[in-house]
Amino acid sequence: MTGDYEIIIIGGGPAGLTAALYVAMSRRRALLLEKALLGGQIVNADRIENFPGFPSGVGGMELAELMQKQAGRFGLESSYTEVTGLAAEDAGYLVIAEDARISARTVIVAGGSEHQKLNVPGEAEFVGKGVSYCATCDANFFRDRTVAMVGGGNAAVTEALYLTRFASRVYLVHRRGELRATRVLQERAFAEPKIVPVLDTVVEQVRGDSAVRELLLHNVRTGTDSPLKVDGVFVAIGFRPNTGYLRGFLDLDPQGQVMTGARLDTNRPGVFAAGDIRSNSGRQAVIAAGDGAAAALFAEEYLRGA
Repeated sequence: MTGDYEIIIIGGGPAGLTAALYVAMSRRRALLLEKALLGGQIVNADRIENFPGFPSGVGGMELAELMQKQAGRFGLESSYTEVTGLAAEDAGYLVIAEDARISARTVIVAGGSEHQKLNVPGEAEFVGKGVSYCATCDANFFRDRTVAMVGGGNAAVTEALYLTRFASRVYLVHRRGELRATRVLQERAFAEPKIVPVLDTVVEQVRGDSAVRELLLHNVRTGTDSPLKVDGVFVAIGFRPNTGYLRGFLDLDPQGQVMTGARLDTNRPGVFAAGDIRSNSGRQAVIAAGDGAAAALFAEEYLRGA
């Protein structure tokens, strides 16, 4: 991971991997930087039903591996490191990582997002001891046990359904009176006898000893508190964009996502944003992949005209 590059891609999710595929095919000197696992959040999905080309669905990990393999065919260069800063320099930009400073003429920011936390007492204390943000990663530890899934969107309901393969009961805790997931997912959830909806309710505290034993719940409609005995709690209440290192350098919206124009361009010429990290993203793997392709094409045009 030395020398100057024409394009640096930050993030290895669907947006970053697709951008890398297009960039590699253009034979540009490029580098993809990922701090964790290539594939991003899709590796946590047991099954993706709405990615074109897979009529029977595809596993998240499988899709990530296929995208990585496809980009690798054309010579994708990648490195595992966390990017901590981005700065302008005469010939383009300086990407500051944990173990290197790398120059690039243009940058595609596709760092995605991280799981939003409940931010309640006991949550941080019991991470890895009953608190989890990935059902497909940890469901096997809760065979024949009682768990709670917190959230009401597609991710939460999908993971609640996955948990029923292992857990004896899954409480689906959501702060509103109805779920936000698509009707198809709601129908599946309500038809599953192991899933017990707990609506109009938020988690106030995670309690336990050496592991999670119960949740303190608060009903927002009645104002009452009540304990719920569980052996684990899974959280899927949204995501926080990975843009802390970009604050003050790129324009961000109030949610911390990167503001972009119609060409996925930012306020910095030659810096593009793609996927869940950009403002008003559709937060779908196929949309992120489309963003990645578009950003790569716009970056190519920028390099030709620079």
